[in-house]
Amino acid sequence: MQTALADFVRATPQGREADAILRSCVHCGFCLPACPTYQLLGDELDSPRGRIYQMKQLLEGAAVSARTQLHLDRCLTCRACESACPSGVRYGALLDFGRTLAAQRVPRRLGARLQRYLLRKLVPHTARVRALLAVARAARPLLSGALRVRLPPPPTRAWPAARHARRVVLLAGCVQPALAPDVNPAAAQVLDRIGIAAIPARGAGCCGALSHHLAAHTEALGQMRRNVDALEPLLAAGAEAVVVTASACAAMLCDYGRLLRDDPAYAQRAARISALARDISQLLAAEAGALEAALGGAARGAPRVPAPRVAFQAPCTLQHALKASGVVEPLLSAAGFTLTTVTDGHRCCGSAGTYSILQPQLSRQLLREKVKALESGMPELIATANIGCLVHLRGGTALPVRHWVELLAARLAGG
Repeated sequence: MQTALADFVRATPQGREADAILRSCVHCGFCLPACPTYQLLGDELDSPRGRIYQMKQLLEGAAVSARTQLHLDRCLTCRACESACPSGVRYGALLDFGRTLAAQRVPRRLGARLQRYLLRKLVPHTARVRALLAVARAARPLLSGALRVRLPPPPTRAWPAARHARRVVLLAGCVQPALAPDVNPAAAQVLDRIGIAAIPARGAGCCGALSHHLAAHTEALGQMRRNVDALEPLLAAGAEAVVVTASACAAMLCDYGRLLRDDPAYAQRAARISALARDISQLLAAEAGALEAALGGAARGAPRVPAPRVAFQAPCTLQHALKASGVVEPLLSAAGFTLTTVTDGHRCCGSAGTYSILQPQLSRQLLREKVKALESGMPELIATANIGCLVHLRGGTALPVRHWVELLAARLAGG
């Protein structure tokens, strides 16, 4: 694609990166069938190819309207288009920059600005989310049935003591410890059984993805720097990896090196964090032999209940950002679970971070389609690998929805 970027952006690092991404697109259209919003709306302006063209106009200095901003907002950032693209177009990076420029050129209405501000000031802070949940529990009798179902249960799992020479850092994240408090302890228990100690990342917090995707990049970079400062001493003390149980957060950590590359105080340190970042599935897949041995030892213990039929929902961040498709399923099969067929497994569930709040109508349509696909194989429960997907799916099905690592922990415990 030929480009002629405007003076205000041409010489900036972001402009040079955007120009390279635009020039790599050949407008072949392979991305269209992969795009959830194009499949729903049938409008090419709501497809990757159409959005790339709109961002090209934006970067070339053309007038920008609220309509352009709407088409960019409707994108889920699922990055299925990147998996489908034969030219390797880095659409996600271009979209983040395009949204930022659009927000600068087209100020949002007060209500929209307030909504996004509250999301940034509430969701990334575990203590604030817990406080809101405490209020919700107090008002439980007044809540609708759907809201009562979404209230998380109290934690039941304990974090094992660090008793192994091999160690990894486990990043807790922001909302997951409040909304699904057993996930990280379950991961620590599984790692303990294969000879790896999981060390909590004290002082770390939100990975920065929420603020980054809401075009609050200064705020996001501050969160990334805080995490680098918290994680670096643990790696220096001998931890071999930074492990995350939310695939979206793992994908974000893998991008720290790129996002902080122009910061001389953090560029090299952030690149090391990215190089050592792993989703829990990637680490356990690399340790599959040890995991199978641990599962075999558990099977020789007390009799276990039969493993249920499971439909695994592979989050977009696991498939398209981390390129880790097909990693979880063999691990669940090795644990004795029967995996049901999920049609169109590459399609997004509609959670997409804050998308379910900011684009509720499209999100609900995608949720209905995803739940229909997941339930088509008659599973007894649904498993996923990302906290956002987990909470979103629970709002669309009567089946239990769990993080897949909780299932492994239960099998290792004989349950």
